[in-house]
Amino acid sequence: MNYKTHFLLFVANIIIIFTIVLFSTPDQLFVQFINILFYFALLYTTVFLFHFVAKGGFFDGLIFGFRRFKNVMFHKNDVLEEWKEKPLPSENINLRLYEVLKIQTVALNIVLLLLLVIYYSL
Repeated sequence: MNYKTHFLLFVANIIIIFTIVLFSTPDQLFVQFINILFYFALLYTTVFLFHFVAKGGFFDGLIFGFRRFKNVMFHKNDVLEEWKEKPLPSENINLRLYEVLKIQTVALNIVLLLLLVIYYSL
């Protein structure tokens, strides 16, 4: 993905947040905008960190162990042993989605921090 699509997705997130704020309460729009932006940034951060951990191979050993345990317990004489060839979670990560999540997470958190600095400096 190029930077234009990342920017358009960022603008779409801001428009969605602004729409939610306008329909929620008419008073304290700035505080509500910061609150809703926090929830969006938290959601993006959580999903990004899960992808980051899975991409790093943290769950690979766990999944491999469960597959081996299942094979030993239920298929003792299986000569094919297809569980060894199944892809691990770190091999199934969509790198394009990972990049989108990373850029959106950073952008939303930077905007959130800037708005918090503005709010507390006033």
